[in-house]
Amino acid sequence: MKAKDLKGIIPPIMTAFAKDGQVYEKGTREVIEFLVPHVQGLYPCGSYGSGPMMSIEERKKVAEIMVDQVRGRVAIIVHVGTADTRTTVDLARHAESIGAQGVGAVTPYYNKHGEEAIFTHFQQLIRAVSIPVFLYNNPVLSGNPVPLGLLPRLAKEGLAGIKDSTFSMENYYHSQMALKDFPEMNLIIGTEALLVAAFDAGAQAAVTGLGNVYPELVQKLYRDYLSGDREGVMKTQEEVLRVRQITKYGPTVPTCHAILKLRGVDSGYPRSPLLPVSVETVKRVEEALRAMGQL
Repeated sequence: MKAKDLKGIIPPIMTAFAKDGQVYEKGTREVIEFLVPHVQGLYPCGSYGSGPMMSIEERKKVAEIMVDQVRGRVAIIVHVGTADTRTTVDLARHAESIGAQGVGAVTPYYNKHGEEAIFTHFQQLIRAVSIPVFLYNNPVLSGNPVPLGLLPRLAKEGLAGIKDSTFSMENYYHSQMALKDFPEMNLIIGTEALLVAAFDAGAQAAVTGLGNVYPELVQKLYRDYLSGDREGVMKTQEEVLRVRQITKYGPTVPTCHAILKLRGVDSGYPRSPLLPVSVETVKRVEEALRAMGQL
């Protein structure tokens, strides 16, 4: 797969866990089947997928479940980011070996890193695999922002694209400017909240958390955009934002687990220390979604 072939809606798919915290394979497969008919790709083991909360063996197991269940119907970009280079490379090689179409990695987290450390980390990752590597720019969660000057350096090394989860159109534009000499780069927006703005700026794909619970709605936003119906797409963007607000009534991932249950999808439980949302929150979410005609 070429980086530019990755287009459309790509949920950062949630991992289902059993009540005791073990990976819940049946539930994970059920979530996959719920999503695949409505999306163009899946991004497992990222923030929504609780990748950093799992052991390395668990992350490999989840990636294997994804590839096995999807059976080539949509692209799978496995998130392999960790706090160290060796483990990130190990996960990336595993993802390639099982048939993933690409890998993404957040900047190494916990410790503070300068530009040269981040450059070397991604240089080694890019050289370790032959499938596309995407840089996941999420400075809030990683604690390590991506300096704009680093982008053309990594592009020269073979970086395939960027998942921009800075929630800043200013940063998105600046990233485009930094990569103006690399038209093959795929600059993906990391939220449905900015989909129309980012697509106006040239984006072709969105990794969208809301796609976990309302993939058909986010897919409608994508299709409306492609149709050229400006009034229609802005109406759908507003609806997406309203539903998105409801997913924030509690901590996002546990709230999304609750919404999937309301929609008849067994996604198990969030993993501790994330806790299931309260009965009161579930009731509030359900009432809000019913008022919007989404249940």
